Parts: sequence; structure tokens; C-alpha cells
Amino acid sequence: EKFLNPRPPVVCILGHVDHGKTTLLDTIRKANVVAGEAGGITQHVGAYQIEHGDQKITFLDTPGHAAFSKIRERGANLTDVSVLVVAADDGFMPQTDEALKFAQRAQGTLLVAINKMDVKGADAEKVKTQMQERSIAPEDWGGEIVTVPVSALKGDNVDDLLDMIFLQAEVMELKANPDAASEGVVVEARQEVGRGATAVVIVQKGTLKVGDSIHCGSVYCKVKAMIDDQGNQVKSAPPSTPVNILGWSGVPEAGAIFKGAQNERAARKESEEFQLTEKQVVALPAEDTEEAVSGVDALFAAISKSKKTSCRVILKADVRGSLEALEESLGLIESEKVILEILQGDIGQVTKNDIKMANTSEADVIGFNVKLENGVIGEAKHLGVRVFQNNIIYEIIDLVRDNMADMLEPELVEK
Repeated sequence: EKFLNPRPPVVCILGHVDHGKTTLLDTIRKANVVAGEAGGITQHVGAYQIEHGDQKITFLDTPGHAAFSKIRERGANLTDVSVLVVAADDGFMPQTDEALKFAQRAQGTLLVAINKMDVKGADAEKVKTQMQERSIAPEDWGGEIVTVPVSALKGDNVDDLLDMIFLQAEVMELKANPDAASEGVVVEARQEVGRGATAVVIVQKGTLKVGDSIHCGSVYCKVKAMIDDQGNQVKSAPPSTPVNILGWSGVPEAGAIFKGAQNERAARKESEEFQLTEKQVVALPAEDTEEAVSGVDALFAAISKSKKTSCRVILKADVRGSLEALEESLGLIESEKVILEILQGDIGQVTKNDIKMANTSEADVIGFNVKLENGVIGEAKHLGVRVFQNNIIYEIIDLVRDNMADMLEPELVEK
């Protein structure tokens, strides 16, 4: 206990798409992230730290779009306080309910911010009634949930919201040991041009410094540089601080835990041991849990599978979380006659190797929020490979669905 020091609260902003989560954060940070979003929706996790008075708060901004449930769940699990943003004119929507479930499962403290109070048809009482129905009664109705009506665009009551967050954090008595071996969580990871693999992490205990060695799953890192959310280089990151780390051997998994090591050799050894154990897990013979399928059945199954057309794709995305969301959303496309096969999903630009692989396996290449390497278009034309690019996730999902529909054979009806 005597080594523990108070740490800033980590706050996650959850809610339905277009209810104003990013705008609220922009007002708090006095920045403008919304303007740069493709299609006006957030598709990544943003991690920011702000100072209010003399105290700090770390914020995680999560996407509200239906496809990103994994990212929202991870955001809720990392945090001490969850702020559920509900628009006063819309009330509770499907992703609001889903985010509420994640926040309750994560067992942090919950606050509700009723946003868009300046809009025509804003009705805070309606939202409070809906809260009552979901058995999270607001404070002024005798419940326990702190509810703050705000207007993110005009900045009304935003300070009250911050004060409430501090109040909740004080009650929780959040502490961490700044001198322990560093440990934390990877929030998002990507491959950047000119920087290599980078990862945004939140330090949970210990202090991470430039030059430290850390390992995370099958990759390791000697910290070359750390960059905060404003783009400034920092030398050290105490608990609850979000930083972007440069110097990874590969792109780490989003949501994975990183741990400090004594030196680079130790970190590399840890990551190699992790790879070995993973390979062993893969190499174990699959047990025959199902009863042996009789020869005839197996034959029929093989015949029906060969009759199905398969649509093969190779995915390239800008960050781990988006790749995960994309694979999950594409997996939900149901079709009886066309099978969707994702041959490979990776981070970074679309390269000539992707085109060659797509050519040999007769697949399409799909890039989400990524650029093409030089000469890729020529190679693709030469080999007859189709390459699709888009910055908005639901447009990619529609595109794959249309491609699958094009592969269906025409139904012949004789009259």
C-alpha cells in the first residue's frame, strides 16, 4: 500500500453513432477531430489526456458504429469511469444499449451525459424515463446514476460533467505504483509509413521511459520514442497516460497486455517463447469430438461444398481494431450459395505481394483506409486482379456483399 500513488482516472466515452461523443471530447480538449473523420464517423480508438484545474483525466473515444462492438467492449474494460452519451432528441438506441451492457460488465462507475440539449425536440425527461426502464435510475429520481445534461456543440455544462467525473474518481480512490515494472494495455496498433509499427498504449502501472524494453505477445519493442496525443515527444509516461510508442518488431495485437523486461534480449526471448507456445497449440492434433462421419455423408458434404461458389478476399487495414471489426462484419454476411473466404488479413499498405497472392488464389484485394504501394495498380491490371479501396467501413461491407451477389448463377425458369 505504501508504494501506491493516486493516478488520473481513465474515462471511456460510449454511445450510439452520431450522438456526439467525438464532439463532446473536442469541446473538452478544445480541438477538432470530427472534421477529419471519413463519412463523419469515428472508426478508431482515440486516447487523449486533458488537464482540468490541476488534475488530469485520460479519455478514450470509441466508435459508435455497429461494426465496432469489439473495440467498444475493450474500451469499457480498460476504464474506471464510463460516460454513456445519449442524444436528448433520439434517446436510447441499439448501440447505446449495447454500450450500457459493456459498461455494466466492466464494473466501473457509470455516468450518463444527455447531449444535444440545444436541439429542437430535446427531451431530457424522456431519456430519464428510458434510464428508469433499464433499471439505471438517475440521481434526481432517487437512483444512483449521475446524469448531466450537456450541449457539446455550445459547451454548456461540460465543466459540470468533468467535475462529476472527478467526484466519482475521488470516491474510487484510484492508485498505482509508479516505480513498479511497467505494464499496460495496447489500445490500437498500426503500421505507419516512415515510422514502422506503432502502438497506442495506456500505461497501467509503473513508468514507461524512452529506451525501456517491453514485450507483448509475439512482438517486442525497445522504446525509440513516445508521442502524446498532441504530437509532442515525451520522455516518460506515468500510470494512466496514453502514449504512441515507436520501435516495435511487428504490429502487436489490440487489447493485448504489454510488460516490461530488463533489456532488449530478455524482451525478445519472451516474445520468441510466446511464439513457440502458440505454435505448439496449433500443432496439437485436433481431437475427433464429432462422431466419425460415415463415408457416404462425407462424400455428399464434399459435393455440396464444391457446388458452392466461393468469394475469396485479402484484407489490408490501417489498424488492428479496424481489421478485427472488418473480419467480424464480413463474417456476418449470410449466403447459402456463396462462401466468403478471408484468405489473409494484415496491417499496412497494399503491396505487390498481396496482388501476386490474390492472382494465384483468384481473390480480390480490399484496402480499408490504406494507400497502394507504387506500381501496384499496373501489376493488378497486368494480372487481372481487382483492388478495392474505401475509408468507410459500411461501404466496404456493402461492396463485398454486392460482389458475392454478382457471383450467383442466374436462375433459369422455363415457361
